[in-house]
Amino acid sequence: KDIQKQLKFKTENVFQKSFLRDNLIYIVRHEEDKIKKILKTISHIEGSGIVYVRNRRRTKEIAKILIENNISAHYYHAGLTNQEKEHKQNQWMQGKTRFIVATNAFGMGIDKPNVRVVIHYDIPDNPEAYFQEAGRAGRDGKSAYALLLFNNRDIIDLKRSYNSKYPEIDFIKNV
Repeated sequence: KDIQKQLKFKTENVFQKSFLRDNLIYIVRHEEDKIKKILKTISHIEGSGIVYVRNRRRTKEIAKILIENNISAHYYHAGLTNQEKEHKQNQWMQGKTRFIVATNAFGMGIDKPNVRVVIHYDIPDNPEAYFQEAGRAGRDGKSAYALLLFNNRDIIDLKRSYNSKYPEIDFIKNV
């Protein structure tokens, strides 16, 4: 209501929806061999999907592995030209490419209803990002999966990242 007031909306337009969707199955798995798990998962699921990763290099690597395993795929990241992005996105949206391997640069404004699986190869930055990305699956109301994979290395990296982003308590108190 405050946002609507500040933006001077003429009518009240509140749309609320829970992250909980009956058709979306959330799975979190400890997997040391993430690629093997991705290939196994994809082999059991029909339809299209998204594999989210944290860096540009990995988008290419995983897309290449999918292609080598006879799964049509493109990679997508912010470093591509606008023409490349548009081409790859259109190929995926039209069902000509089954999987898109992408950084978080992919997804805003994407509303492909028949996405059957969203796989997170890397742990997202925060819960909001995870639920937004995972929520791109199953928008047609049919069963879909959100699979988050992690391993021991991810936990170490996550702790290091957290510690580097936030100052020590003593420093905060001093300031």
